[in-house]
Amino acid sequence: MLLDKKITLWYLLVQVLYDVLAVTAIAIVSLVISVNYENLLLQMPLTIPAFIGTGISILISFKFNQSYDRWWEARKVWGSIVNDSRSFVVQLLSFAGSTTDAKIKKMAYRQIAWCYALGRSLRGLDPLEGTDKLLSADDISAVNQHRNIPLGLLQLHSEDIRAMKHAGHLDIFSQIQLDNTLTRLCDAQGKSERIKSTVFPPTFRMFLHFMIYMFVITLSISIRNVGSGEIVLLLLISAPFFILEKSASLMQDPFENRPSDTAVTAIARTIDINIRQLLKETDVPVPHQPEKFFLT
Repeated sequence: MLLDKKITLWYLLVQVLYDVLAVTAIAIVSLVISVNYENLLLQMPLTIPAFIGTGISILISFKFNQSYDRWWEARKVWGSIVNDSRSFVVQLLSFAGSTTDAKIKKMAYRQIAWCYALGRSLRGLDPLEGTDKLLSADDISAVNQHRNIPLGLLQLHSEDIRAMKHAGHLDIFSQIQLDNTLTRLCDAQGKSERIKSTVFPPTFRMFLHFMIYMFVITLSISIRNVGSGEIVLLLLISAPFFILEKSASLMQDPFENRPSDTAVTAIARTIDINIRQLLKETDVPVPHQPEKFFLT
């Protein structure tokens, strides 16, 4: 997740490097033709690139809104995961007796592991990496039978709740409340997976890119009399279009392990700290630290 800090110029340039090189090449070709073969170029009034630029602005605005909606939905889903993870442990501490402290701690640690595992699985990483100190050997063996590791962890929660109910440590009301919290966690997982698996139509980006290059080409013909300043002028005018389009493209996929992602690792670490403190532990991890201008 990008933070409210100064973003390095290099990061911006890397995102649009190939587009900048393409615009430079177009400007050089247009300049060479205008100097040596002026009769080959058509007379291009500025109203044509201005019209195309207006259309591009509308399309980029639409794409940016849609991309932000996807990113913001992902952030809201993970906000609900924070709330329900805390609620789950608070309910366990409230509903179950002191004789189940070991069971509660095991389930609380499993919930921490679920948060880390879900975030890593959404990013295409090993879900169980780093969870060996949070999960028992039996839990690891059980979830390894699942293709969806986070879902397997929720199933273990459900089995433990049922066992506590049968052992008399939970009444029916407490079981229902805990099951409802698990259902919300499962819903949040499903929403995250839906966002991950539903791609933004790639044809839209191709068409938008095509229009931007049409704008650059027509503008280069319209301002060919500027001379060597044409290259700088084209770069200055087209760069905002490319940067905004790239920003929208990065934001539309919030679980790709990029600086613009939803900060699932930092959120999971916050849940980790909160749950350990609910268990009255003093040895808690430090908050996840940002890397320069973004938080993972």
